Amino acid sequence: MVHFADSLTFSGRKVVAAWAALPFPALAGSSLPDILSAHQQDVPWKLLSSWREQKVSCCFAQSVVLRGICKERPASCPGQPWSPLHGCESPEELLQLYLHTQFPGAFSTAHVLQQPCDTRPPFPQFFSPLLSRRGFLLGKAQGSSSAGVESIPVLAALQSSPGLHSLLSGLCRDLRAPHVRRCSSFFTAGVEQDDFQEALEELRTLAQCYQTGFGADGSEDEADSD
Repeated sequence: MVHFADSLTFSGRKVVAAWAALPFPALAGSSLPDILSAHQQDVPWKLLSSWREQKVSCCFAQSVVLRGICKERPASCPGQPWSPLHGCESPEELLQLYLHTQFPGAFSTAHVLQQPCDTRPPFPQFFSPLLSRRGFLLGKAQGSSSAGVESIPVLAALQSSPGLHSLLSGLCRDLRAPHVRRCSSFFTAGVEQDDFQEALEELRTLAQCYQTGFGADGSEDEADSD
């Protein structure tokens, strides 16, 4: 995973954020072009990393894997508006075009795998009754229990984006707070004060690598100094 993250980072960046759609929101019988066309305003996956969730409108690099959507090219649903996504020859090309549309200028890799994620026991059955046995969305609930969900389509992504600046600078501010310095056990555990300050400076420098010059949070980590 470390080497994979390294392939998505450059210009001093070392951190990527994790995103996922579990399950991927696909209606039973719908095609991948129709599914993605319905999410032109916002991507259908959610942030897993621990910073205040926000809509990410740009990124530096990303790798996206979609599994459980048939690799064949199904016909569009009747009445569905045509879009450039419907003209793609393969699911990989389609997903790549979608990523390019959502994040223009970013380095993106896209992979589509036919095999879904297996959710039979002991996988926890926390799914909505609006899911079919194969993890696709239904028009109405199939019952009061989701125990029959055997597999689901999943999308997962690793992304290097400017939003990581707020995560890293916020961590830096928290570590500079007085209550950390008052915690004697933190330093008696073997952490030297000079090493701690050096690590803080490296974290602050790392956070600056994610600035783009367009955000309002660029000076957040400048407010505190030691």
